[in-house]
Amino acid sequence: MQQPLHSGFYRFIFIVLLALAAFAPRGSAQEAAASCDSTDRHCLMRQVEGLAPQIDKSEWRDQTLRELAKSYAAAGKTDEAIALIGKVSDNDTKAMTIRGIGMEAARLKWPLDKYKGLWDALSAEADKIAHAPSQGIAYTYISMAQAFAGDDDGARKTAAAMQNAALRNKAYGEAAEIQAGRGDPTNALKSLDAIDSAPYRGKQYDIVSRIFLDKGMTGDAYRCASMIDNAYLKAKAIQRILDKGQAAEGKDF
Repeated sequence: MQQPLHSGFYRFIFIVLLALAAFAPRGSAQEAAASCDSTDRHCLMRQVEGLAPQIDKSEWRDQTLRELAKSYAAAGKTDEAIALIGKVSDNDTKAMTIRGIGMEAARLKWPLDKYKGLWDALSAEADKIAHAPSQGIAYTYISMAQAFAGDDDGARKTAAAMQNAALRNKAYGEAAEIQAGRGDPTNALKSLDAIDSAPYRGKQYDIVSRIFLDKGMTGDAYRCASMIDNAYLKAKAIQRILDKGQAAEGKDF
């Protein structure tokens, strides 16, 4: 009659199997990297996300996460992009990540109502930034992204909620430049009018006047120049319009 195998035999087999598993060949990093089709952007992004935690230097890891977040946003995967913000350790890089997500998403030209959830999510992430200057910059970037997306009321609302006066005025100024760049004098002037620092407002009127002039919108360029309080800046802005007109006529005085 056959005797049952001793339990020690089973333990021996188990140990052998564990050893074999431990020494079984594993794919190299190069093999893992080759596992995506090079045209499969989502697969490539997932690979970068998997590699990020393995990067020892925090600065490089943060930069990797920031650029990956921009790629996710450019692909319309804003939830995946936003999920990366909390993994960024440096406050300034967090703000830049928020900027990257907002600006890439703005280029998608979604209907405005589709952007609301994104702006709310980015604002919630900005709220989490403990460093006040970095937080203020993050809100400035959100306002800029809103202006790029054509959400002008949203851009001004984000700016108005900022506590830091200098950054709030900068947000209004940046929005005005973006609005002027797309040839929208109504919104550009509305944003400029919200600036509560006369010197900074004059500087921004000068910048926006130049933008309109470069677009051939001479009347709007002059309108902005006329709003400048500083006599020197106003004279420069008007002279710029004169020079452009003379150049167009081929006259050189």
